[in-house]
Amino acid sequence: MGKFPNTVSGLIQWALQTVEEWCGGLGLLVNPDKTGLVAFTRKRKLPGFFEPCLFGKTLHRSMSIKYLGVILDSRLTWKEHVDVKVKKVHNLMWACRRECGVAWGLKPKVVYWLYVTIIRPTVTFASLVWWPGCQTASAEMKLSRAQRSACLGITGAMRTTPTSAVEALICLPPLELVVRSEARTAAHLTLESGRLVLPASQ
Repeated sequence: MGKFPNTVSGLIQWALQTVEEWCGGLGLLVNPDKTGLVAFTRKRKLPGFFEPCLFGKTLHRSMSIKYLGVILDSRLTWKEHVDVKVKKVHNLMWACRRECGVAWGLKPKVVYWLYVTIIRPTVTFASLVWWPGCQTASAEMKLSRAQRSACLGITGAMRTTPTSAVEALICLPPLELVVRSEARTAAHLTLESGRLVLPASQ
């Protein structure tokens, strides 16, 4: 957000008007119902801020919006994003555990493979953007519980088994560390790609 909410509103409306004119010139249509409006600010009230219009429909403010699989909340705390990812892990692991038994079903190696190659990447996706959200104690606890469900599904250990012990047994680092590692790797690759210099054409 800018310093003056009414000025920001005016700029947003001007930008949307430009979009309308551009679309009109090309014969394109935009669905206002699929257009979200989030004010990224820590302020509770925005005096002077008015909701802009797109193709005759008012865009109402929301507290969060999903963009390319990442949930952006107005204060960029990433709490909602972490909650959704953790819930998805629990649901996927529950689906796997329904196919497992003591002497039947998926083997531990298969469950491990499913978690590491399919389930865990759904959490670490776009971690370069939201990794600060896993720095709080609350987020670390939620991520730890999510991975614990995977550890119990892989090993069949008792529910009283400490999470750290099961993680060490199957060589799984804590999930919050994996998120940070993925973010660090993505940042490094992005930085390095920006340094690439194409050879001059002959």
